[in-house]
Amino acid sequence: MITVNHLWKPERPIEIVAGTPPGGGLDRVARALARTLTEAKLLDVPVEVVNVPGDGARKAWTHVDKYPGDAHVVSISSPNLTSDHLVGIASFDHSRYTPIATLLTEYIAFAVRTDSPLRNGADLMRRLGTDASKVSVALSTALGNPNHVAFAMLTQQAGGDIRAPNIRVFDTALDAVADVVAGNADVSVVTAASVLAELTAGRVRVIALSAPARLSGPFAGAPVWKEQGADCVIGAWRGVTGPAGITAPQITFWQNVLRAATAHPSWHDELSRLSWSSMYLDGDALRTYFAKEHEDFVTVLGGLGLLKSPRA
Repeated sequence: MITVNHLWKPERPIEIVAGTPPGGGLDRVARALARTLTEAKLLDVPVEVVNVPGDGARKAWTHVDKYPGDAHVVSISSPNLTSDHLVGIASFDHSRYTPIATLLTEYIAFAVRTDSPLRNGADLMRRLGTDASKVSVALSTALGNPNHVAFAMLTQQAGGDIRAPNIRVFDTALDAVADVVAGNADVSVVTAASVLAELTAGRVRVIALSAPARLSGPFAGAPVWKEQGADCVIGAWRGVTGPAGITAPQITFWQNVLRAATAHPSWHDELSRLSWSSMYLDGDALRTYFAKEHEDFVTVLGGLGLLKSPRA
């Protein structure tokens, strides 16, 4: 058993809120964390995953708003808290809540139907450069997030009009992948784990990944963008954020628990199984990271013509 020192501890079941349906990206992280907390016996109370999908995962934050100061409720967070605010589709960002830690990052997979004429990333780049309006892309969960930024960056590098592609936005990456399988979109641009089921079933191929180097396991055969002459290294982190108003002892408790969880073998099994990359940050390191991320998003989204509000 891993013991965790604390000044506060929960007195009733913990809720981990996920803004996507069961099987969606945020849900996978919530359930992996819940399994690890339970297997490592880090809590004396039950852990429940609560799915609140909808509105590009923003309904989950409306749910969290009902529990100010209550550290029994935490939510799986992502870069969307910054990007949604900057592109003007959300009135809130990290500052409305209590960021506790990031846990991991997921790289982005560009997946096509197995029978697609797009054989590789170079084929996609050529089509984007020739007539981007003839490319349809399915992504989740909102314009301006890392999935969209990655696709827009590539369109720009290809010499295409970043506003020309037909972009289909879904509340969960699973629906975006299904859209490609159904033949409605040419390519899905979603976190890698989201394509695993269809990749394993042989219904999609991954033509490129936004990782700095090839991933292992089922993605070992998928080239990264830099192998195909494009500059696209971008990931989507996942973290844990609490409601507004939780106390310093409550934050310390959660940081201790999450550090222990991410060091546990069962968590590393989850990282391997889902092709996730470890990214644990808390405290000052987390605040520094978020400040830099905000600056980077302002620059990138401004360059792409998507920036609405540069203020934090």
